[in-house]
Amino acid sequence: MPALVQTGGVFLKVAGISGALAVALGAYGAHGMKGQSPDVKHTFDTGNRYHFLHTLALLAVPMSRNPTLTGSLISIGMLLFSGTCYFSALTGSTALNRLAPIGGLTLIAGWASMAL
Repeated sequence: MPALVQTGGVFLKVAGISGALAVALGAYGAHGMKGQSPDVKHTFDTGNRYHFLHTLALLAVPMSRNPTLTGSLISIGMLLFSGTCYFSALTGSTALNRLAPIGGLTLIAGWASMAL
């Protein structure tokens, strides 16, 4: 186990921080976004769902063959995809929407890197 911590343990810490943030944002989405349109709420909830699921995926990163690559791809993908969803829902701006598909592809690459 010590080798796992040395090679990918930083992503366990990232998962802890990300998980806490996902729960806090989920609570905000459930309580602070009342009165928002269904589309805005759906966008926020989609970002939160992907945020939470990929936070859990980070827990497996230390067991992957290349934890630095896998963890980096998943972390960047979460930031780009979920961050774009949060930004759009909270601000009403579509300025960053072009980053969401890049984030999605980065998440796919992160999952694929676990298999290699």
